[in-house]
Amino acid sequence: MARDFSAKEAKTLIKKHESYLVSLTQAKGLDLLFRDKIKQAVDVYAENEVLNVLAKVPVEELNRDKKGIRVKSLADDGYVDLATLHLATEEEISDVNGISDDTAFSIKKTVNRFADSVRREIKLKLSIDNRDEFSTEIVRAVSIFKNGRKYVSKCKSLLKDHYGKVTLSIHGLMPGTKSVGWLFVSKKNKAAALTAYNELNSLLNGEYGAQANELIDGINAVLKTDKVDAWEDFSKHTVEFYNILEEIAPEYLGADDTVYGLPEELALDIQKVPVDLNGLKCTLRRYQELGLKYILHQGRVLLGDEMGLGKTIQAIAAMVSLRNSGATHFLVICPASVLANWRREITKHSDLDAIKIHGADRASALKQWIEHGGVGVTTYETTAFFQLEEGFTFAMAVVDEAHYIKNPQAMRSRNTKKLCKLATNVLFMTGTALENDVDEMISLISALQPKIAAQVESMKLMAFAPQFRQTVAPVYYRRKRDDVLKELPDLIENEEWCEMTAEEERVYESCVLEKRFADARRVSWNAPDLKKSSKAARLLEIVEDAQADNRKIIVFSFFLDTVRAVCRLLGDKCVNPINGSLDPNRRQEIIDEFDAAPAGSVLPAQIQSGGTGLNIQSASVVVICEPQFKPSTENQAISRAYRMGQSRNVLVYRLLCEDTVDESVTELLKRKQSVFDAFADESVAAADTIEIDESAFGDVMERELERIREKRGDVSPVIDKEI
Repeated sequence: MARDFSAKEAKTLIKKHESYLVSLTQAKGLDLLFRDKIKQAVDVYAENEVLNVLAKVPVEELNRDKKGIRVKSLADDGYVDLATLHLATEEEISDVNGISDDTAFSIKKTVNRFADSVRREIKLKLSIDNRDEFSTEIVRAVSIFKNGRKYVSKCKSLLKDHYGKVTLSIHGLMPGTKSVGWLFVSKKNKAAALTAYNELNSLLNGEYGAQANELIDGINAVLKTDKVDAWEDFSKHTVEFYNILEEIAPEYLGADDTVYGLPEELALDIQKVPVDLNGLKCTLRRYQELGLKYILHQGRVLLGDEMGLGKTIQAIAAMVSLRNSGATHFLVICPASVLANWRREITKHSDLDAIKIHGADRASALKQWIEHGGVGVTTYETTAFFQLEEGFTFAMAVVDEAHYIKNPQAMRSRNTKKLCKLATNVLFMTGTALENDVDEMISLISALQPKIAAQVESMKLMAFAPQFRQTVAPVYYRRKRDDVLKELPDLIENEEWCEMTAEEERVYESCVLEKRFADARRVSWNAPDLKKSSKAARLLEIVEDAQADNRKIIVFSFFLDTVRAVCRLLGDKCVNPINGSLDPNRRQEIIDEFDAAPAGSVLPAQIQSGGTGLNIQSASVVVICEPQFKPSTENQAISRAYRMGQSRNVLVYRLLCEDTVDESVTELLKRKQSVFDAFADESVAAADTIEIDESAFGDVMERELERIREKRGDVSPVIDKEI
């Protein structure tokens, strides 16, 4: 029988397939390999942290209990602190003059015991501002593990489908690898070899070969991840990194507590709740997933997590999971100042449709929501206009800033609660510490679970007692940052998108049309009546939340008129504002006054004068009234509070209005920053060059001018006489 291939071709084909099998088999173990590497890297990180602490403890501490150890001899021999002793063996210590084997054993035992106690307190805290070799090893290992997982499952699947066929064909082709010996191969085996050759060749040039090449190339690319790529990955997917670390090394993240304050029996039931997050575009932290399951399991609850823990994300996740179980209609009720923010967050973090039911189009929007479903986003005031047919129900009502309906007699409270009765699930949300106002808490709980409200009515004086917390646990759940995010960076930044009122929009558009572009940048703050300013409304809420959270606030603006508007708005809450006309001594006097002021106090400041050269650690909330032309200006301002000596996480809020120059400037700066990140170095001087110059701003305003003229159907400027 004539052969259709040479022995060399047969060997080459077998070698290629064997290479595939080896690579794919090795890839199957990639997740286990890098799981171990992550654990090792974290252990090394922790050990280095232990050594850093031990290095600060002088060797003389060994004699604190007057044990009579010859510490001078140890110090003379180079053992000047507990770190050097921790690294030494008993034999090395006993070689020191005057140190016996028994004493060396006791020294090592004492040092190891101290090291163990330090190690139990070590918490992993990764930061792109502290990229040391130990953190970098962890970040690189996690990045490879994270990005390699998708290939691992595909490799397993490919091997499962083809391993037997490939190995059988390789065995069948083996006679074809012989040159002279081919003559002595039986006719049957020659036919089998030809069949095997064709089969292997077909696999190599078909889908199997293409998939194998793609997977192997992908894995090799992941394995080549360097420290720069790894840190970039971390900066973009921080939550996913910490989720992996929580899973592999929970003891170093303070994540060994898996119930976060819930009664154990309730927590065990909640953890069994199935969730389907298909359509959620973000990753939940472990505590957020537990919050989600709590919301779904309990049905009608009050989530009181501290500011910055992602109550909004947990609410969106709950709606996504319910949608995936067949639910169609959801309703978010919130203050007007955060309506735009809710719509953005829903669209950004899920595939749910967000429908604004507010303003002039509320009737048609409500009709659309009733007929087609999705997430209706409305305000407390607009609830008065909801006309729903008898028998209409919906899956979930989310009530944000729920303390707005603490007064049961208020019309907005009645309207909101009336709507909530039509919802299968109800979620009240507030970051205000309700334990400080038990009557307010009971009022909200009564709208959710009246029986529990009745139980705690007689327990008002026990608001901080375990019995009280145990009783309200089925309806009220609150986590604090320090309890659930041991690794939380010290800086949490938020874009607060505000929807303009008609009055604000009229003033803003007139400023643009008259080409008073500086005035246009003061959008919302130059409304004739600050009660009709969306940014002012949001600032009031931030200040209220901050005061409830025992925080102080700095408010920055480029414009002196805006600083004055803030002072008028907040009145006695403000200390004297800082502006460019003050001498340094007076500025420091104001800082001292602010330091001594109570929680909820506000320091207004022009960003170009109050944003540099000051230490204001007593503030932990920073509000920036409008986007600046240089990110470095904002960063320097934030650094007044975010610096050494700050004991709390710093929360930054950027107040922005949709469909205004705020949006254009913010997007332009993000694009500039993206280009810089891709191509420039990380020097301060280079970062300082990311700014919007007059020409770029002029282009922004010309586009804004055209947009407004087109909207008005008019090519001539409209003069607003009231400005």
